[in-house]
Amino acid sequence: MHGLLMALLTVTTALVLLPVLVFAGEVALALWPAARLPEPGAQRPSVAVLVPAHNEADAIAANLQAILAQLRLEDRLLVVADNCSDDTLAVAAATGAEVIERRDVQQRGKGFALDFGVRHLAQHPPGVLIIVDADCLIASGAIQQLASLCASARRPVQARYLMRLPPGAPPLRRIAQFAWLVRNEVRPRGLLRLGLPCQLMGSGMAFAWTDVAGGRLASGHLVEDLKLGLELAEAGRAPLFCPSALVSSVFPASAAGVESQRRRWEHGHLSVLLSQGPRLLMRALMRADAAALALTMDLLVPPVALLSLLAGAVWLMDLLAWIFFASALPLLLGSMTLGLLMLSVLLAWLRFGRDTVSLGTLLLAGAYALKKLPLYAGFVIARQVDWVRSRRDGEGDGAKPR
Repeated sequence: MHGLLMALLTVTTALVLLPVLVFAGEVALALWPAARLPEPGAQRPSVAVLVPAHNEADAIAANLQAILAQLRLEDRLLVVADNCSDDTLAVAAATGAEVIERRDVQQRGKGFALDFGVRHLAQHPPGVLIIVDADCLIASGAIQQLASLCASARRPVQARYLMRLPPGAPPLRRIAQFAWLVRNEVRPRGLLRLGLPCQLMGSGMAFAWTDVAGGRLASGHLVEDLKLGLELAEAGRAPLFCPSALVSSVFPASAAGVESQRRRWEHGHLSVLLSQGPRLLMRALMRADAAALALTMDLLVPPVALLSLLAGAVWLMDLLAWIFFASALPLLLGSMTLGLLMLSVLLAWLRFGRDTVSLGTLLLAGAYALKKLPLYAGFVIARQVDWVRSRRDGEGDGAKPR
């Protein structure tokens, strides 16, 4: 019995060590100079920028103006006003963007709005489709970089998508901003260093028209972008990271908005990890597909707060096993797991995060992770399955469904 218990504990610790090794490898690679991207062609194809919008009247104008400033005469900017109850349609039209309205309360979710826009664009399809969320701001030159790289690499391309804190946000939320930075910049940079693909992130995504014209976007999934990137990787067109193209947004100011956003992202990620991760891993190994394997291994890394909780929990169990049963192997593996994770987070902070969060605040990351325990418990007890839009500033207390 004692031997079986120690074997189970060793296997459990090793299962947590595996995603920590992937995480640590991505961070370590990101510390090296970035790999050279394929040279973009001298001319880029025609572009359509598709912006799905649900009740974004307060935020959409600045984004659309930034996009329009980067478009050429042959390009298009299409806004899908999706089940809106505010002035999103009128505000978007006033900027000069092309606007269409969608009304369908049964099929809710960003994916359905995107599919609606793609079917509209199919009458005069562009060479490249770029998707930008309505509450994002796209940096100057990003449209050119995304479209040119997508055409030359013949693969989907993902911009660097970062989140900022709203004015007056509590200091502890800087840890969330840093975690987002690690997920959406540090780890993709590490993969890029080896020429490997990245996950799609939801905004700042560029596709060849043929990759999206077949109805791939019509989904109400919580993380439709993540799911789409994995499907494209299986089809041999894994997304490529473009760190020089920047898209940014702002976290919700309210605690309710932040909680809704986190629940959607993290429950969606964990659902895909558990439902598709093992299958994708076996398929990538059987096909000896390095790109699909790298993307699947990246998927198997849970959110860093959850990974920290798992590493801490197995280390405590390993410590108890050593105290009561003098079993050293699990504690050795557990200490390696926890130590490697902490070292990787520190290296990521030293290279990329010192302007985002202070070291003093970062040291509170354990408390931040513990505060998220109800979110992860909710995944087991009452998992979110419907797409719910995060509440914006000035809206009512409840998150608005799309």
